[in-house]
Amino acid sequence: MQALSVAQLIPVLQTAIGPTILISGVGLLLLTMTNRLARTIDRTRATARELADASEERRGKGHEQLRVLWRRARLIRLSIALASTSALFAAILIIVLFLTALLQLENALLICALFIVCLASLIGSLVVFIHDINLSLHALKLELSAEDLEGQ
Repeated sequence: MQALSVAQLIPVLQTAIGPTILISGVGLLLLTMTNRLARTIDRTRATARELADASEERRGKGHEQLRVLWRRARLIRLSIALASTSALFAAILIIVLFLTALLQLENALLICALFIVCLASLIGSLVVFIHDINLSLHALKLELSAEDLEGQ
């Protein structure tokens, strides 16, 4: 095995920048998603506490809100798992890029597969995240209709 020169290493470093930036971007998405999960959990706990003193009519709406919040929490968890998988595969891709250069292997299929899995996980995460946002609007609608009932 021949030692890798700096001139041969520079293109590998340049190629690894893309997945590195992807990891950074996914990290910011994960921050947003974990914040949404925390807020959903907090809202679930607050709603559950409110149900203890609620009227029978309000309890039905409250239980419906809790079901929506539970679904949202599960969706956000899935979104976080898929985003984390994306970052994991980006990190593995970077390692494989360096190993293929260092060991002078030609494995374009593995590199392409890792990149595709990385992006597919990211796409899946974003689709699930959008679904959570739609569910949060549904939860808001439930809450607003419950408040309308109390005002009448």
